Amino acid sequence: MTSPQDPAPSADTPLPAAVPGDPIRLAAIDLGSNSFHLLVANYQDDRLQVVARLGEKVQLAAGLDDDGHLGEAAMQRALDCLARFAPFLVDITPGHLRVVGTNALRDATNSQTLIERAEALLGHRIEIIAGREEARLIYLGAAHALAEDGRRLIVDIGGGSTEFIIGERFEPLALESLRMGCVTFTRRFFEDGEINEKRMRKAELAALSELANIQRPYQRLSWTDPVGSSGTIKAAAAVIAAAGGAPEGVITRTGLATLRKRLIKCRKLDKVAMEGLKADRARVFPAGVAILGAIFEAFELEQMRYADGALREGVLYDMVGRNSPEDSRLKTLDNLARNYQVDGRQAENVATSAGALLDQVRDAWHLDDDQARFLDWGSRLHEIGLAISHSQFHRHGAYLLEYSDLAGFSRPEQRLLAFLVRSHRRKFPVKEWQALPESEQRPHARLARLLRLAVILNHSRPEQPPTVPLLDAEGETLTLTLAGEDTPALLLNDLEQEMGYQQAAGFTLVIRGG
Repeated sequence: MTSPQDPAPSADTPLPAAVPGDPIRLAAIDLGSNSFHLLVANYQDDRLQVVARLGEKVQLAAGLDDDGHLGEAAMQRALDCLARFAPFLVDITPGHLRVVGTNALRDATNSQTLIERAEALLGHRIEIIAGREEARLIYLGAAHALAEDGRRLIVDIGGGSTEFIIGERFEPLALESLRMGCVTFTRRFFEDGEINEKRMRKAELAALSELANIQRPYQRLSWTDPVGSSGTIKAAAAVIAAAGGAPEGVITRTGLATLRKRLIKCRKLDKVAMEGLKADRARVFPAGVAILGAIFEAFELEQMRYADGALREGVLYDMVGRNSPEDSRLKTLDNLARNYQVDGRQAENVATSAGALLDQVRDAWHLDDDQARFLDWGSRLHEIGLAISHSQFHRHGAYLLEYSDLAGFSRPEQRLLAFLVRSHRRKFPVKEWQALPESEQRPHARLARLLRLAVILNHSRPEQPPTVPLLDAEGETLTLTLAGEDTPALLLNDLEQEMGYQQAAGFTLVIRGG
């Protein structure tokens, strides 16, 4: 059995209770497909006050080959950038920092290699987030940057994906992430550096094809205010304003059409140079403009304004609400339990038993509040797969949790929940366990073993949670001491079988008494 190292610090350490009026220093790093961004800010009186803002064009997506393998040169660009970010994080405590990866890291077949090297450099865990979670966080950041009310469409063109959100105030009504971005479209349509009408239109048609799936549902929801965020849209607005085509921060249909013509006249990517356009964005700018033009065409937009709030701001605002009654994950979990008709009483009983077991071994096993939280959540959702089939329902439940879009959750968090549900009964899933990153194997196995015992203790589905036996942990050996001689035969049989399951996985479970 392996002995993995303890995991890197989690971003889920609860924020400390601050003295009223005192600022809390927060930081977010956005590992985008085109650019990496660092934002350090003080949170005070429900607002962010920026302390430091850095961004570099890493173009991670440009380092992906046709098989989705991320090359060493792209990895080194990423690590060099993070090394320059690192001095700004010296005074940031782990619970106040979150590092998220987006489309390029979602797509890379070897993303874990870069993540492990980056985590060692930063001393902090990196989370890959799903497309719709990225969209939710973008909306949260943009919505805080917009003071006025009303239903709005938010568009964010990134390096590898483009996010679309319709929402009111801070509540998204529709979230989508489409696989088109300025870096990936540059490789696809302008790889040899040529720009012409035919290539621009092919890029626009490809974007229109992606948009076809959301065009009508989004138009039915409607909006009064189209807003764009992030680099491509900011650059387009700046270039159009510099040419006198629209007020500052506004993109008009006519201004965008004129910009498109100017880009085609450049003929070559390395000849793209315009007032208002930064040199490090010039090469991917035509592809971004093609995507933006398709958005205007699909949604019949006359104009769009730029908002200075995006993913990294959303990450900070979301971090403030984590591990509080406002945690977006709690609403997601409640919706899952309701939608899949989870037996609430049994879920509560198993969660209570799991918590009591954890309390007895928390110190010996070095389990923290964040891990306790996930054990509780896994306990409450362990039967979610019953909505599909009783046969192999632990597998069905794991699939739902790993591959559904769960608002508020990163992919590693979904993977942990899925692993707990997958491993709560029958044979311990050794193959899936050993496929986890080495740093996650030990704590994940420990949580799973506690959940398995909690499920066994509640096998008869009692009205109230049963009295939990004494549990002791020494290394990876668990000793469960049963009280009295009247232990039900079913429970003894289940525990005897569980001893065999754990032994087969390389663990030791000792049962005493009964």
